[in-house]
Amino acid sequence: MIDIFDNFYKGKKVLITGHTGFKGSWLSIWLHELGAEVVGVALDPSSDKDNFVLSDIGSKIKADIRTDIRFAQKIKEIFIRYQPEIVFHLAAQPLVRLSYEQPVETYEANVMGTIHVMEAIRVTRSVKVAVMITTDKCYENKEQLQGYKESDPFGGYDPYSSSKGACEIAIQSWRKSFFNPKDYGKKHIVSLASVRAGNVIGGGDWAKDRIIPDCIRALEAGEVIDIRSPRAVRPWEHVLEPLSGYMMLAQKMWDNPTKYCEGWNFGPEDDSVSTVWEVAAELVKNFGFGELKDSSELNAVHEARFLMLDINKAKIHLGWKPRLNMQQCITLVADWYKRYKTDNVYNLCIEEINKFLE
Repeated sequence: MIDIFDNFYKGKKVLITGHTGFKGSWLSIWLHELGAEVVGVALDPSSDKDNFVLSDIGSKIKADIRTDIRFAQKIKEIFIRYQPEIVFHLAAQPLVRLSYEQPVETYEANVMGTIHVMEAIRVTRSVKVAVMITTDKCYENKEQLQGYKESDPFGGYDPYSSSKGACEIAIQSWRKSFFNPKDYGKKHIVSLASVRAGNVIGGGDWAKDRIIPDCIRALEAGEVIDIRSPRAVRPWEHVLEPLSGYMMLAQKMWDNPTKYCEGWNFGPEDDSVSTVWEVAAELVKNFGFGELKDSSELNAVHEARFLMLDINKAKIHLGWKPRLNMQQCITLVADWYKRYKTDNVYNLCIEEINKFLE
């Protein structure tokens, strides 16, 4: 596999929360291929078609642990047992619409779960780098035309978005209170950052109420694709875009712990920011069949109409930038869903990572 990290991850002890999820499975595969000792902590995958299940990455990594990040003591015990050096915290309740049905559970998982992970880091002397993954929806969305910068205020209309805004405030507090860069090397040796990605799409995502999985389910069933928010504008990006950013950031934090421990945006270029309808239409075009239907009258809950990220900080200070435009992104996404029933999915993911890096 192409290694853009110059062997950095080889032999590193990496703990990933949420490794059974969509983003977590891709991150686990990538890190495993780079030679990292990966320990995963998560709930069971949501379906037997998930990328985690079909790639069988759980049998390849060092440890595949099933537990809930809401269990504080259990999380601490796992950290103390496996002594990770790098932590990627992805575990969350990630769906806006589900957060209206389960607001308390969303807050418990997203806010208290994040705090439990940070508390586990506090009692584990081996941890040097922690990358806490939140979302672009953590910002107070004013439906503005310009992208949100890392310095913009946090907020959130719906329970999911507001829980992620609360996460960011908690991460800031723990960084100032317990992992302060000024105290590095005296009171602690932890570099703690938070990262926010756009609307992440890619192979192996089957979550309910997400545009790509909804499209694929309809295409496979020969049904019309209902588009709930056709005119909503989002910063779409392939799953490997933010993951490459998270991994690059962790390497920089390892080498320079007090310089990079802050918030970072990883989104697409402005010309890849598209409407939900445009993304669905591009996917249908790739498959060569399918019909779209405007079902906006069925959308009963509030969802933001417009959201963009400003990614200049990551471009200037990390040297990171998106590799794919929207069309290239959808082509790679469609490729996974066209081949997952016939190909070895683990090898398919490796092939897509290499295509992305080339």
